[in-house]
Amino acid sequence: MGSCEENMAAWLYGVNDLRVLPYKLPALGPRDVRVSMKAVGICGSDVHYLKTMSCGHFLVKEPMVIGHESAGIIDEVGSEVTTLAPGDRVALEPGTGCWRCDRCKEGRYNLCPDMKFFATPPIHGSLANKIVHPADLCFKLPDNVSLEEGAMCEPLSVGVYACRRAQIGPETNVLVMGAGPIGLVSLLAARAFGAPRIVVVDVDRNRLSVAKELGAFATVQVSTKTEDIEKEVEQIQKAVGGVGIDVTLDCVGFSKTMSTALSATRSGGKVCLVGMGHCDMTIPLTPAAAREVDILGVFRYKNTWPQCLEFLSSGKIDVKPLITHRYGFSQEEVVDAFETSARGSNAIKVMFNL
Repeated sequence: MGSCEENMAAWLYGVNDLRVLPYKLPALGPRDVRVSMKAVGICGSDVHYLKTMSCGHFLVKEPMVIGHESAGIIDEVGSEVTTLAPGDRVALEPGTGCWRCDRCKEGRYNLCPDMKFFATPPIHGSLANKIVHPADLCFKLPDNVSLEEGAMCEPLSVGVYACRRAQIGPETNVLVMGAGPIGLVSLLAARAFGAPRIVVVDVDRNRLSVAKELGAFATVQVSTKTEDIEKEVEQIQKAVGGVGIDVTLDCVGFSKTMSTALSATRSGGKVCLVGMGHCDMTIPLTPAAAREVDILGVFRYKNTWPQCLEFLSSGKIDVKPLITHRYGFSQEEVVDAFETSARGSNAIKVMFNL
């Protein structure tokens, strides 16, 4: 075990206060592995914690190591670990269920009330030189999948799980609300699941051009004004070619995007709420219910890493174009990287190379 002086981590101390400081690792349990982190991406939730010290109902009350999109190389394995060895390159699933509650027992461990998730208070994250993690949540990378792509399995898992929840397949025409990182991975996932026509909407023209390059059937630029919904729904239905939208993935989660999703989806279709922009929404629920439009909730993911790695290894999904910025792991670079991610504009995924 290296000394704590050698192991540094990016600690969140307060609003806009990130510090690269020593991080003492917990002891290596019999079913754990110690991993040298090599690639860690910045997620919107990480930025939210940095700017507000909160995300949803989670509050940062004491210094916390940030980061949860990660891949690395195994240094050491616990005494009972037989499936992994030092030198293996792995992608890390960041959430550990209790494996005892009813939700875990039925396989829905993403809903575990005692979930321990990287960089969700009070659990420390993975933007560090080394971390300790359960071996069961470390997935060996195929030879043709890079460490950066391994780190991208985390955001990609959100899109893959949403497509599974909505049962997207070769006969499903899809609308994706939002062309941010999660909207774009949802587009890639829906394509990999065989969706023939995927329309992406966003307020930002540049993001829509990225969606088009990634294989969107059509894109529609929308406004932030609620009064434009009716006109925009017509544009969306025209863009999909008049065939009807079977599933909408709302990767924003605002009142306006959800209202648009409910109106644009065909009778008997499904709306999957992926983004969590607003806690409280005012939406036209009764008209949607009268058309039997089902609303599905999505929280993180479960059992997605093997499928993500298969998609990446087979070439069905290419996440490399989403990585727009790369930084090293110094105090200055950590601060710069988070500012780049927070500004948005042309930044899609900001990645640390450790």
